[in-house]
Amino acid sequence: MARTTVTFDSAGITLVGHLHTPDAPASGPRPALVVGHPGTAVKEQTSGTYARLMAERGFVTLAFDAAHQGESGGLPRGLEDPAQRVEDFKAAVSYLTTREEVDADRIGLLGICASGSYSLAAAGGDHRVRAVAAVSTAEPARQFRLGADGTQDPAVFQDLLDAAAAARSTAARGEDPGTMTMFPETVEQARALGGEHGAEGFDYYCTPRGGHERSAKSLAWESIDRMALHDAFLAVPLIGPRPVLQIIGERAVTAWMAVEAHQRATGPKEIHWIKGASHVDLYDRKQYVDQAVEKLTGFFTAHLTD
Repeated sequence: MARTTVTFDSAGITLVGHLHTPDAPASGPRPALVVGHPGTAVKEQTSGTYARLMAERGFVTLAFDAAHQGESGGLPRGLEDPAQRVEDFKAAVSYLTTREEVDADRIGLLGICASGSYSLAAAGGDHRVRAVAAVSTAEPARQFRLGADGTQDPAVFQDLLDAAAAARSTAARGEDPGTMTMFPETVEQARALGGEHGAEGFDYYCTPRGGHERSAKSLAWESIDRMALHDAFLAVPLIGPRPVLQIIGERAVTAWMAVEAHQRATGPKEIHWIKGASHVDLYDRKQYVDQAVEKLTGFFTAHLTD
């Protein structure tokens, strides 16, 4: 499997990605997948893992850093802009259509965590996408408004909107508005703030387990009010009659979001539960990732065929 660093344009912002190409000879252009990363993550983390494993199974795959994050361009840094994230997926599809090793009529999307929701939104509005699958889907706007488990006090988000508004005013005066810190200093603090889900996120992003120097540890404050206006699931009914697959960890507190997306889908759809897995387990725990990849391989093999 060969990995090449590539660049492409997304609404005027240069994105950087890794193109993974299978080693085995092919009789013609191959099916291809765009693979998106979780919020605050980069292509060298879980999306890169899935891209590599799917390339080993015969797909050309493109894992990329979202605009404003990782090696990609865009200011301010650390901005989580849902509309731009959806545009990034469409731009990645456009790039794949220019590659001679890719069959432009056999392109699918694979999103993980936040990109699970963004991939669904992109597929709804882009008929070049033949099939879409999501692993550990989490919709950032819902998660910030309602919490990872959907039970957050609405006052929490109102306080975040206050902080985002104040930051905009600070920036207008030419002063540094600062950023919103995403992770506390210790795993114990993460557990106190977000339960076991918070602790698992800290363990992945802030330790040698999965941490990366370019993975964002904070967000630009304007990310918050942009998410207040966005719903990535609105376009899900438009995906049909194209197929949708949701892969969810049995213990994932975020599962309610994937289930909601599944319920909105109007075409062929399936939920595949991974027994014993949490949301974050599906990022890198081999015993769970292998099961997910096996299911993804069967799904995309079936639906990205002539």
